[in-house]
Amino acid sequence: MCQYGVHRYALYDPDGKDADVSSEPELSPADLAGYIDHTLLKPEASEADILKLCSEAVQFGFKSVCVNPVWVKTATKALRGSGVLTCAVAGFPLGATPTDVKVFEARGATLDGADEVDMVINIAAARANDRGALVEDIQAVAEAVHGSSSILKVIIETSLLTDEQKVLACEAAVEAGADFVKTSTGFNGGGATVEDVRLMRATVGPDLGVKASGGVRTADDARAMIAAGATRIGASSGVAIVSGQPAAGGY
Repeated sequence: MCQYGVHRYALYDPDGKDADVSSEPELSPADLAGYIDHTLLKPEASEADILKLCSEAVQFGFKSVCVNPVWVKTATKALRGSGVLTCAVAGFPLGATPTDVKVFEARGATLDGADEVDMVINIAAARANDRGALVEDIQAVAEAVHGSSSILKVIIETSLLTDEQKVLACEAAVEAGADFVKTSTGFNGGGATVEDVRLMRATVGPDLGVKASGGVRTADDARAMIAAGATRIGASSGVAIVSGQPAAGGY
């Protein structure tokens, strides 16, 4: 494994095994579960909703639950001993808070028990092609998160960027020491696309994770993203993905 507990990923295998990505991988529901960050980021989510999310994550063997920072302690307690990770968001969903606020939020989440933090970049800086501002923002949060031996995923919000800006944001994440790049918040228009995942994987190379999130609602959706290079799937429809139940929309 690489520093901070990140595997040297093959194009779709979260355990770093060799993989043929010429076609969509034949992954069982149990295999897919290991890619999924089971997500609930709605502002109106209750404690009962979060506990249900955690129970489902344990039942189906999801990789993590992804929650707002206020619920990190609740999720961490509910998941203790299960092997399911706790993931929190920072600067979410706009990315338009000062870097020191993102740092404070991310550090607080890790102190509350978050194993992973998904931060939103300074989207305006990406659209202005300001690489220096992007690196500074991401690097400060990365240092805070890695100080707790946690993982940092960087949300670039692909729906708001051109392909050139997506590449710039991914390159900045690599330079800043992030562990993953992630497509979307799910709150600002379009979500993950196969084309974006493929572009992000080509940009960051094999050593960083790529998380496809937003609009991934079926097993076929998940397999397509994994074939394109995703090593993690962010979804509020995790149960539907692994069980074939109808998917509910939205995070």
